[in-house]
Amino acid sequence: MRAPIIASMLSLLCAAAPAQTVSMAGSIGDSKALLMIDGAPHTLAVGSTVKGVTLRRVMPGAAEIQVGGRTLNVTMGGAPASVGGGGGGSGGREIVISAGPGGHFVATGSINGKSVQLMVDTGATSVAMSRSEADRIGIDWKSGQRSLSHTAGGVVPTYLVSLNSLRIGDVEVFNVPAAVVQAEMPIILLGNSFLGRFSMRRDSDVLRLERRN
Repeated sequence: MRAPIIASMLSLLCAAAPAQTVSMAGSIGDSKALLMIDGAPHTLAVGSTVKGVTLRRVMPGAAEIQVGGRTLNVTMGGAPASVGGGGGGSGGREIVISAGPGGHFVATGSINGKSVQLMVDTGATSVAMSRSEADRIGIDWKSGQRSLSHTAGGVVPTYLVSLNSLRIGDVEVFNVPAAVVQAEMPIILLGNSFLGRFSMRRDSDVLRLERRN
C-alpha cells in the first residue's frame, strides 16, 4: 500500500510546485535559443521541450515559448518571465519583478490573452501603449475616447480604452483603463491604473506588488 501513497504524495507535490522562471540568454541563428529555466541554462531547438517549456520560434533578440498552455515572449537580457505554478490560475495576490538592464522593472505578461512586455512606470497615469502594439493585441482603439497626452516629444493624440484583462504570472486584473498613443513606444508602460490596485515594496533590485483587499 505504500507505493500508491508515495505516488499520490509525489503527485500533490508536483501540483504545488512553484512557478518556473524563464529568460533568454542567447540564440544560435533562428533555430536555437539558450534559455535559462529556473536559473539553469538549456539550449533548445525550435519545437523541442525542456522542463515543460517548448521553444516555438526564435526572433531577433527574443524567443517565443509555450508552457502550461500559454504562449509568451522572452527577450534577450530582459527580466525573467514567471510561468506555471498555481495550476495556471489567476487567483494570485503577489507579483515579483526583478530589475533588468538600466534598473528598469520589466515583466512579461498578457493583455486580453496576448503576450506583452511591460515596464513599471509609477509616473504614468494609466497603462500606455502605441497604436501598433494595440493593433497587434487586437484593441479597438479607434472606438476609444479621444484625448491628448503630454510626452517628451510634445502633445500627442490619445485614445482612452479599457483592457478586458491584464495578467502577470498568476495575478490577473480586469477592466484596466489604458491609453493608446500615436507616438511609437518600444514597450508598454505599466502605469497607475494597474499599479494603484497594489501596494508596492522595493527590496534592493526586486519590486513586490501585493494586491490590495
